[in-house]
Amino acid sequence: MITYLEAIREAQARALRDDPRVYIYGQDVGQFGGAFKATKNLAEEFPGRVLDAPISEDAIIGSAVGAALEGMRPIVEMQFADFSTVGLNQIVNHAATMFWRTQTPCPITVRLPSGGTAGAGPFHSQSMEALYAHYPGTVVMTPATVEDAYSMLLDAVAIDDPVIFCEHKYLYYHLKAEALPSEAMPVGKARLARPGRDLSIVTYSAMVHEALAAAAELSAEGWEVEVVDLRTVKPLDTDTILASVARTGRLLAVGEAFPWGGVTAEVVARVASEGFDLLDAPPRRLNSKDTPVPYHPNLWGTHRPTARTIASEARQLLRV
Repeated sequence: MITYLEAIREAQARALRDDPRVYIYGQDVGQFGGAFKATKNLAEEFPGRVLDAPISEDAIIGSAVGAALEGMRPIVEMQFADFSTVGLNQIVNHAATMFWRTQTPCPITVRLPSGGTAGAGPFHSQSMEALYAHYPGTVVMTPATVEDAYSMLLDAVAIDDPVIFCEHKYLYYHLKAEALPSEAMPVGKARLARPGRDLSIVTYSAMVHEALAAAAELSAEGWEVEVVDLRTVKPLDTDTILASVARTGRLLAVGEAFPWGGVTAEVVARVASEGFDLLDAPPRRLNSKDTPVPYHPNLWGTHRPTARTIASEARQLLRV
């Protein structure tokens, strides 16, 4: 068995092995192996290519942009997604605009350990995908499976655009697979995680598993809920979303991020504008509460969507 975290480590090892232009840069990624051990032993296996950085996300990403312009393919690790905002200017005003301004590719991969875990609190639990998806020029990945954690990270390194790779911390050890994949779906293509006929739940990252658990609960009540895993939120696979809603007539968009704006709002907006005639009921969305993420595990458990709250919201929509 291989965990989600091990898949990320193996993808980096393969990228380093296959391409001499690849290197890893971040705080404590060398001998220490990273805050979550995503780079464990890689510094020993690839001397001089897994480099510890100063505590300056702005400098880390800025140097990666410069290296990418000179032909390198850096993988940057942020210790937590929340900290990446210190380097926001480098990502959105430099990396994301580089090709548009200069016709020079900027192939950097920024790994963001994202989302909440019990007791992590407001500064180590945020989901930043909508922020980075807002800006033209970025690709934003949100892998929800071990297989995608591996294959999509390899795709991220190969892409000539800056990629924000949102890996969910809760999935690091909670998710396992039999083996690494030999084939992969293309970037930008959503995955049908569970077929259904009565309602479409469109979601991504760790919420895919909460949605699948909710769908299993509702199945016992006679409802067949379809679950769509977006995989990437930029680009967004509108065609697969619309095809799902065409089958079910109902839409519930679910995300762990804060409710104002964001991926779920974009999904609902696209379905309302491009597939209004497919709907048999008003679309709904479910996100975390509009407050900073709480420390206490019990409060955290009620702050984010869970299988229970997703199933409850789905029941209300199914009865409309």
